[in-house]
Amino acid sequence: MIHETIGSVGHLFVIISFVTALLATFAYFKSTQSANEIENDWKMTARVLFGLHFIAVIVVAASLFVIIYNHYFEYHYAFTHSSLQLPTMFMISCYWEGQEGSFLLWIFWQAVLGLLLMIKNPKWESPVMTVFALVQTFLTSMILGVIIPWIDLKIGSSPFLLLREAQPDLPVWSMQPNFIPKDGRGLNPLLQNYWMVIHPPTLFLGFALTLVPFAYLIAGLWKKKLTEWVMPALPWALFSAGVLGIGIMMGAYWAYETLNFGGYWNWDPVENASFVPWLVLLGAIHTMIAHKTSSSALKTSIILVIATFILVLYSTFLNRSGILGNASVHSFTDLGLSGQLLLYMGTFLLVAIGMSIYRWKDLPKDQKELGTYNREFWVFVGAAVLGLSAFQLTFTTSIPVYNKIAEAFGVLSNIALPADQAEHYSKIQIWIFLAVAILSGIGQYVWWGKIKQSTTFKPLVSPALAATLLSVVFINIGKIYTFSYIALLWSSLFAVLANFKILWFLIREKFSLVGGALAHVGLAIMLIGILFSAGYSKVVSLNRSGFAISTKVEEFTKDNNKENKENLPLWLGQGAQMQDYLVTYKGRRIEVRGHKGYFNKNDFEIIEGDFHAVALKNIERDGVKIATKGDTVTVEPENTYYELEFKNEEGKAVSLFPRWQVNPKMGTAISPDVKHAWNHDIYTYVSLDPRLAAEAGSEKQWSQTEAQTVTTGDTLFINDFVAILKDVTRVTNVDGVELAENDAAVQANFQVLGKNSQQFTLSPIFVIKGGMVAMPAFESEETGIKIKFTGINPQAQEFGFAWNTTQQELIVVKALEKPYINLVWIGSILIFIGLFIATYRRLKPATAA
Repeated sequence: MIHETIGSVGHLFVIISFVTALLATFAYFKSTQSANEIENDWKMTARVLFGLHFIAVIVVAASLFVIIYNHYFEYHYAFTHSSLQLPTMFMISCYWEGQEGSFLLWIFWQAVLGLLLMIKNPKWESPVMTVFALVQTFLTSMILGVIIPWIDLKIGSSPFLLLREAQPDLPVWSMQPNFIPKDGRGLNPLLQNYWMVIHPPTLFLGFALTLVPFAYLIAGLWKKKLTEWVMPALPWALFSAGVLGIGIMMGAYWAYETLNFGGYWNWDPVENASFVPWLVLLGAIHTMIAHKTSSSALKTSIILVIATFILVLYSTFLNRSGILGNASVHSFTDLGLSGQLLLYMGTFLLVAIGMSIYRWKDLPKDQKELGTYNREFWVFVGAAVLGLSAFQLTFTTSIPVYNKIAEAFGVLSNIALPADQAEHYSKIQIWIFLAVAILSGIGQYVWWGKIKQSTTFKPLVSPALAATLLSVVFINIGKIYTFSYIALLWSSLFAVLANFKILWFLIREKFSLVGGALAHVGLAIMLIGILFSAGYSKVVSLNRSGFAISTKVEEFTKDNNKENKENLPLWLGQGAQMQDYLVTYKGRRIEVRGHKGYFNKNDFEIIEGDFHAVALKNIERDGVKIATKGDTVTVEPENTYYELEFKNEEGKAVSLFPRWQVNPKMGTAISPDVKHAWNHDIYTYVSLDPRLAAEAGSEKQWSQTEAQTVTTGDTLFINDFVAILKDVTRVTNVDGVELAENDAAVQANFQVLGKNSQQFTLSPIFVIKGGMVAMPAFESEETGIKIKFTGINPQAQEFGFAWNTTQQELIVVKALEKPYINLVWIGSILIFIGLFIATYRRLKPATAA
């Protein structure tokens, strides 16, 4: 049965949300234009309309989740992004995997913020909410999904399209008009991560929050409150920077945990598109704080606040227009919304620029010139450097846009993004952030009156000397010989010491003032972490086995066999030295839904084409029975985890579980696992699994059978192993066989010697039951040996055995050491704490404004 009602309700309320946002915009506008006695009527009408808009948005959001959660695959959105096997957590990720869902998330956050603004600051409500409601009107139009027939114009893309509406040309509709797929395509493997449950909502809340200072600015220009807008807008700007920054760092940690490029930031165009508005917003915050004594800071604030919001819209255009389709792994495909996105961005850009020009002559003039010992001067310089960083990133990231513009004018443009984007951006940004670090130290000293014309810059001598001494120590210990790295190290250490000194002073004076200094300390610590974790990351999985992974594939042979040398082959059960650890591959593991941890994949028979498996033995974990032999359990068959045991010289062991996900519909995703230490991470992933890479579940290829008769103590040479028959003993229990009184069973025990003094056991069994003989084969995955009894001569004490061999189970592992990477996360946390402390400090003045 096709569930058309829920989709119709969802689409109806999308239209209601659009109409109520549009009407609320008009009512709020009329409220700002009317006399006081009428103004209240228009304001009350606008409030009711925006309240109805909020309710409509909630209904739309709930309708889409019902469709996803209940697996209504007759809907294009559910079919495209979800599947039956997804747990609830990842169904939430499905919600914003698609463009329509991510727009809806953005709309939801702005609706919530609109309600808060209606309550928070009534003196500014009408003009601010006029801007807010207008932005909501544009955003809701993105999911409107309405076609105006007489001009054939499509407005928005609806998340409530049925599959037959979204893909009407499929032949199946002519045969089965009510066809419903049994399953969906599933969620992108890369998004099946808990960070993708919380990262997008945080990032979109940050995007939504950038609208608040912009709305206050436009309201201030509109109502000629040219300086008053700053005070109520500032705490929102600070909070926005904190939330948006957290969203960006969540994305960085997701990349570190999920992707296998070896880091947390790759200067991907979509990464840049969210990072650039954050940089500009930080510059705006600094100039907004300095506006009281400098009209130059006020003018710069106007420019930067406008730029922040427009850059958020521009990043949306880059990400959702499909223009970065060949340049970024994160970008969406084009849904035909490019024109709407450009109209959205262009409207607010023209309005903001037009109003700024109109009011520019009315802005206050400076009474004094900025000088070297003037704190506003250093704020302006810092904002300019942040702006320079944003400009360089935007200029290069926008290369695909330049090509499209050239094509629109009939010019063929083949400008390409840098081949090595990480190197291109890093070699420029390192100098910019070196300057940011130094300026953060100087600026704090000047801001808090520690540097004056009478003292010149003498107070900075002690942190500069201390930074120099520490740099010499770190340079010698870390063997840092690259000049740019040395310069960044010194500037970051100087920033830590200078800002920490100010931080200590402010803690003693008044704790609520520490926000800025704490954020600057965090920035400097993060830069040190980036320097070491990125600049001095090194491969520790060096291949000294003499085994060449490939002599033909260019990926391994290029650059003087670089990948052959840096990828370590691991045979099942056999250890290999990696840095200070003995690493042993323990086998493939699988998840059982509802239970923590991983389970031996060989203990289950996975049902093909289903998400269930049959237990081949009794499964227990920490004394708790997970399954009895023959039970059917729910598993995640697409995910294969590899247990890698890392054992240090003291014998302490910890296991990592890097992942391969082979998804026939979406492709293969390789995810790392990380061993954390206080001063480094060991970042490890399986770069090659020959069995899965060839064909999931392919049968093993066994050698021809060999046979030999031996006695106790004799040696067999099998598959590069030495196997010694230690004894043959009678056994009373045989797995899967009930032995009666007249039955008998014996077990041979071979001791198998491998590399690195490792030992394995082969235990074939000879069973006599009811006068019948059974000689089941014993298979050892660690050695690639399958052996069985062929006969017993009790008088001569001779035993016959036959065996086959196969390629020993092998995976190829790459591991990198990331020194002092924890400083990246610690520094970022300090930045956000500092921003939130600064937000809290400025809440009361904003309320009074």
